[in-house]
Amino acid sequence: MDVRQLEYFLAVVDHGGFNKGAKALFMAQPSLSQAIRSLEKDLGSQLFHRIGRRVVLTEAGRALIEPARQAVRSLEVARASVASVQGVRSGRVAIASMPSPAVEPLSTMIGRFRDRYPGVEVVIRDAPVPASVIEQVRTGVTELGLLSAWELPTVADVRLHPVEEQRFVLVAPPDGPFEPARSMPRERLAGQRLIVGEQGTGLRRLVEEIRASGVDVSIAVESEHREAFLPLVLKGVGIGVLAEAWRPLAERAGALVFELDPPASLRLALVSRKGWLSPAAGAFLDAALNDL
Repeated sequence: MDVRQLEYFLAVVDHGGFNKGAKALFMAQPSLSQAIRSLEKDLGSQLFHRIGRRVVLTEAGRALIEPARQAVRSLEVARASVASVQGVRSGRVAIASMPSPAVEPLSTMIGRFRDRYPGVEVVIRDAPVPASVIEQVRTGVTELGLLSAWELPTVADVRLHPVEEQRFVLVAPPDGPFEPARSMPRERLAGQRLIVGEQGTGLRRLVEEIRASGVDVSIAVESEHREAFLPLVLKGVGIGVLAEAWRPLAERAGALVFELDPPASLRLALVSRKGWLSPAAGAFLDAALNDL
């Protein structure tokens, strides 16, 4: 077994099959299949159930994912560390981010980082809830993550670096039901239909807290896609509950934005792997934290 075989294995896992994995690797599908069969022979275990054109991980395959990612990541760190002797001029840093923090502050972090290290590629991976950010960092899918939560989780196998707090805002269409104002008392939401995030998000927890306080609100749309909130608001579907990161976009689109009274906030944190980081990831983390 060698690291290249593990890279091939992870390509099949991450892309959901041999055909897509081969395309991502720029190699022929039969060659990839042969490489996986060779890996299975070396390990003495079948890694995938082949069902027609579909593949499903076996128990042995699932057990291999995390060690494979760690092995591949360790090699990448070793290569990048040697290359960085002359400075961080190239490389790649992958970041798992929840939707709202990806709008801000991640976009500002990346802008500043790219000014300093223009040769480094930045990859953003989607992670809808804090647990998925932590899992991607923990398993080596990414080296870094950015999450937002009502309270920052307590975790033992990754590091959390507090960044900032973001207030929640309400976003309403310009033609009603509210007049422009700076803030919105929660009780004035009575009778309104809200566009909210899925279970497990701070957005959804806020709505449940408003309901628990006795304000009669209903849910018009529950969406995992934050980018859909603003179009839905502007079409009059409901009132959007969003993190303040979305305020500039909402205001430029003509929506009314209100601060909640009393306010509520999300706490944001960067997440990093324990142990060695690649020079590019280390530089990104240092830049992001030092610019606070």
